[in-house]
Amino acid sequence: MDLPPLSFHAYLEKQWDDEEVPEEIETVLKVVLPTYHCYLDVFSKVKTEKLLPHCACDHHIEIKGLHHQLVLSTHNQIKRAPVLFVKKKDGGLHFCVDYHKRNAFIRKNRYPVPPIKQLLTIFNESTIFSKIDLHDAYNLLGIKERDGNLTEFRTKYASYEYLMMPFALTNDPASFQNLVNYIF
Repeated sequence: MDLPPLSFHAYLEKQWDDEEVPEEIETVLKVVLPTYHCYLDVFSKVKTEKLLPHCACDHHIEIKGLHHQLVLSTHNQIKRAPVLFVKKKDGGLHFCVDYHKRNAFIRKNRYPVPPIKQLLTIFNESTIFSKIDLHDAYNLLGIKERDGNLTEFRTKYASYEYLMMPFALTNDPASFQNLVNYIF
């Protein structure tokens, strides 16, 4: 693999902001092989916790036909989805937003998610496999800026909108598959 001819110090000046903690750089340097120092931003906890910029694969929410005004009406209960707390196995509470009413008005995206049988056939014929860690990747896909208000939910104290794709919205799997296909 050809790596870019970039000195370590030039790389740090280009990649790390002044506000970042130098201890993190030292920690990353200890665990990452020198061959991969030009990719240190991939290993940065500070950089991975920042929101990703908007891209062509952002989740789009398209309302069916004439229902658009109904969903956007500020006086309508559909606008602000209710919040629920579901008990976890360990006794804690899991935060959930109930989008059932809103999902009824969203146009279904038929983006092709590969069928399991097709994937199994492909895997059967393969001899070399690679593993990719997609932990929390589902929640890294942005919501198109104009659609953020359609993810609004209410709590006792205020209303909020998601900036990144939450679970439970119609078309989430299709948007994520679109992102995976776009990257690979």
